[in-house]
Amino acid sequence: MQQLTGLDAAFLAMETRTVFGHVGSVCVIDPSTAPEPLTFERFTRVIEERLSLIPVFRRRLVEVPFGLDQPYWIEDSHFDIEFHVRELALPSPGDDQQLAEQVARLHARPLDRSRPLWEVYLISGLADGRAAFYSKVHHAAIDGISGNDIFAAVLDLTPEGRPIPPVIRNAREEPPNGLTMLARSALSLAGHPARATKVTASLLKLVPGFVAAAATAILPTNGQDTDGALLTQPVLRAPHTPFNATITQHRRWAACDVSLTDVKAIKNAAGLTVNDVVMALCAGALRRWLIDHDALPATPLVSAVPVSVRTDDQKGTHGNRVSMMFSVLPTHLAEPRNRLRAAHEAMRAAKEQHGAIPASLLADVSQFAAPVLANQAWRLSARLRLLERVNPFNLIISNVPGPNIPLYCAGAELHAYYPVSAITDGQGLNITVLSYRDTLHFGLIACRELVPDISELARYLKEEVDVLTAALPKETPAQPRRRTASASKKAHSTSAAR
Repeated sequence: MQQLTGLDAAFLAMETRTVFGHVGSVCVIDPSTAPEPLTFERFTRVIEERLSLIPVFRRRLVEVPFGLDQPYWIEDSHFDIEFHVRELALPSPGDDQQLAEQVARLHARPLDRSRPLWEVYLISGLADGRAAFYSKVHHAAIDGISGNDIFAAVLDLTPEGRPIPPVIRNAREEPPNGLTMLARSALSLAGHPARATKVTASLLKLVPGFVAAAATAILPTNGQDTDGALLTQPVLRAPHTPFNATITQHRRWAACDVSLTDVKAIKNAAGLTVNDVVMALCAGALRRWLIDHDALPATPLVSAVPVSVRTDDQKGTHGNRVSMMFSVLPTHLAEPRNRLRAAHEAMRAAKEQHGAIPASLLADVSQFAAPVLANQAWRLSARLRLLERVNPFNLIISNVPGPNIPLYCAGAELHAYYPVSAITDGQGLNITVLSYRDTLHFGLIACRELVPDISELARYLKEEVDVLTAALPKETPAQPRRRTASASKKAHSTSAAR
């Protein structure tokens, strides 16, 4: 029996009739490379054989009475592989749009909390003999990095596979009775005041450094593609867009591929990083989409960027080890080259701000929220539409590094690996990118009613690579903008404060 952390449990508390806490992925595979036919029975057998490598796949939730403490994971004594591994087929012609529509429908269904929180679908009928499998796992069990670990257990380095240790059946684990869990909770709650005092003291010490770091954000002024002006972004207030509203239970999903070689060429020409280029691509695509809908804000958007804080000792473990940094997204700049430079400056400032905050802060703070209170807080926020009125950011943009070597599922070569993330009230759009071999695979998820034409946004993302390439001639590579003397002085002060 293992108790969830407060951060893990927060992904359970956030769920409502329209907000779901699971994340997923779509893997497109080529069954022709498999040594034997990729039938549903073989696919199920491969997943079942790997369960010993993925302990969380055999665990289910047990709630503490009255929601007084975080729930527990226990071994599911009635585990049924047939409930979790399913199949479906696309009708002819089996194109990518049909796949996207089916993924959106599957992702719009909540997971059954009485069972282990995951499902996998083998999808056949794609054009050119391809197949796919869509998976979803609750965010309470994994984050981006531990999600990669799960796929490392399912996938192989060769079509022939590898020896898998036999499945070890744990002793039958019955749910603890209510009195036992209440006693555990009483012991845990008794230590909260001391822990809260420690966290509060740490927060007070951080205030000077955080304020100094926040002062280093430098971006061109609204509407001006010039280098000298400063933009002050309001704290905890992002501009409104069509996708910053209350969401429904319906979803749209779209995907696109971007050559990692092309992105690295842009990165090298500009002297920046791959992540800077990804943020600039998103800024350009969002700008075009917002212009299409006559909804481009006068000020830049704000993106939340998840950051893994998993230590070496925590590698191979499940659950969430993440923090969040906030970066201005230069959608207000018309010139691609200026957007790229501004994206770099914004990410630099975001990293400085994030560096002033302890990596464990999000986990420490969330640990004090009892599920009964957290659930009510999320529901009250939804009823009052708080995240529409005071929205700290517009969307989440996540970049998860993936493997750079060929992988195989049941002998079928993995051709593409697209993320399918989550959205919430107030943030009805999410862009996640995962690298695999020489390609960046973008997955875009949105509320169906707020962003009905999400495929257009995906197309803009792909086209922005050519836009940035054309803006950076190879013979005159751009350089990151130098900071002003005052900005350098502020950055020095921030460093000294830390």
